[in-house]
Amino acid sequence: MQPTDIRDPEYFHKVVDCQWACPAHTPVPEYIRLIAAGRYADAFMINWHSNVFPGILGRTCDRPCEPACRRVRVEHEPVAICRLKRVAADFKGDIRDQLPKPAAQKNGRKIALVGAGPASLTVARDLAPLGYHCVLFDIDPRAGGMIRSQIPKFRLPDDVIDEEIAYITDLGMEMRLGQGVNSLKALLAEDYDAVFVGCGAPRGRDLPIPGRQEAAANIHIGIDWLSSISFGHVDSIGKRVIVLGGGNTAMDCCRSARRLGGEDVKVIVRSGFEEMKASPWEKDDAMHEDIPILNMLVPKNFVHENGTLKGMVFETVKAEYDERRRRRLVPTGEPDKFFECDDVLVAVGQENSFPWIERDIGLEFDKWDMPVVDEVTMQSSVPKVFFGGDAAFGPKNIIWAVAHGHQAAISIHQLCNGEDVKNRPPPLVNLMSQKMGIHEWSYDNAPSLDLRFKVPHREKSLALQNIKAEVELGFDERLAYDEAQRCLNCDVQTVFTDNLCIECDACVDICPVDCITFTPNAEESALRNHLNAPAHNMTQALYVSGDLKTGRVMVKDEDVCLHCGLCAERCPTGAWDMQRFLIDVAQAENACCKH
Repeated sequence: MQPTDIRDPEYFHKVVDCQWACPAHTPVPEYIRLIAAGRYADAFMINWHSNVFPGILGRTCDRPCEPACRRVRVEHEPVAICRLKRVAADFKGDIRDQLPKPAAQKNGRKIALVGAGPASLTVARDLAPLGYHCVLFDIDPRAGGMIRSQIPKFRLPDDVIDEEIAYITDLGMEMRLGQGVNSLKALLAEDYDAVFVGCGAPRGRDLPIPGRQEAAANIHIGIDWLSSISFGHVDSIGKRVIVLGGGNTAMDCCRSARRLGGEDVKVIVRSGFEEMKASPWEKDDAMHEDIPILNMLVPKNFVHENGTLKGMVFETVKAEYDERRRRRLVPTGEPDKFFECDDVLVAVGQENSFPWIERDIGLEFDKWDMPVVDEVTMQSSVPKVFFGGDAAFGPKNIIWAVAHGHQAAISIHQLCNGEDVKNRPPPLVNLMSQKMGIHEWSYDNAPSLDLRFKVPHREKSLALQNIKAEVELGFDERLAYDEAQRCLNCDVQTVFTDNLCIECDACVDICPVDCITFTPNAEESALRNHLNAPAHNMTQALYVSGDLKTGRVMVKDEDVCLHCGLCAERCPTGAWDMQRFLIDVAQAENACCKH
């Protein structure tokens, strides 16, 4: 193998698995260390720079970082990254003096943003300080999009939403709330330099089975029903409720129904329990509130009498797989099952709806009636029109909308300055030695043996009495410190200098996970099997040195390295060093444009 080029910013970025997995590439270990040091405001600002909504995401993120956490390789549970993000928000104090100020002078560019949800708000946050006149349109009377309308207040209180949206709107932008956009053609005819579409996926899928129309008064589309609760239009539901669907929206619906009068609330899903799209913690929270989840049941019809809903009939199915492991559901032959109910909440998915986008303006749509959007630049086939969030690629999560918003803002900035939007600005990268003495480092490198700490919850009987009472109470400062200590500092890299090595193998002897090997070089497939501990995880790199004096090379398996620093402490020549790797993914302010 060729020597590893650690100057490539992507190499160590991939080793910081949590940051790599985060769509917005938040520097996770960096802010966790700051939390452990009690520097909550600094931790918040690191988050705010990357993911824009620390307090919101600290309660609602779907946590793609946590399955990637290196801690999972030494025990079952990852570091509670998401809940530590909330800690930074909860204890930050007043940080307004650290936020950007409104632009002292506008740059003459005007940007229309359709929808005031997380994607559009991110674009506005990135562009407004640069002098852009951002105009946000939204049909709802308050900004936030699905953050405001679809996430129940017992998971995300209004005051958290209001605070973090105000940090953005205070940067100086024009808010046209309660004003929807009915025609993209008309918008393009106005004096906007670019248009960003971040209107979400606003239409919930229906279930057109027998009885749907006759019993329509008591059958509700899940996301519309949640929105009606958020804006105060719905405050009750029947005692017996069936929720159809296995995603997070279904979990929000069933838990909301429990708080609005539902005594017998059940979730019924056509798939198996493990195949449900809902996050594991969302399923756990629902079941903790005495909501059963019934699986492998396919709805057949709504039962009604003279328009009054009486219940639903379901067919029991099982999963069968063909030779390519493709699944299909087949009836088991058991008798159909009937469940009584007063109301049904349909949460079987969401769809995009673009009736306001004319099809004669040159904007290309694919076979699923979705706009064709470049996954890097977020640009559509109409050069000045960009998409992001659920409107771009279908329903995902807030953190994906934020990532799309950052990329779209870069593209809009480059477009407005005559630059090629495909020429993406590079990240800012630093590698800094953490050495303070022979055996001392500027970070705490002793791995904690603690298992993951549980987040305190409001007592169940009290939580179910008030739909606005937040259920998760968050870590206090002591729990936050203890949980932060579980982080393995995987952004502090083991950096090897070939010409300092005397091949004494002291680092091999002291490594607790056998991730270092001195061996003759070979092709990667052979080399992976010749190490002290064979490296079978092909998604993780091998760190390979240049030729050493004996002709061997040093090979380190990045998959199992704990970043404990013992190799650097033991090395008599300083060939190993612990260097903190910090990558700051470029945003619009870093784009190299002509002015």
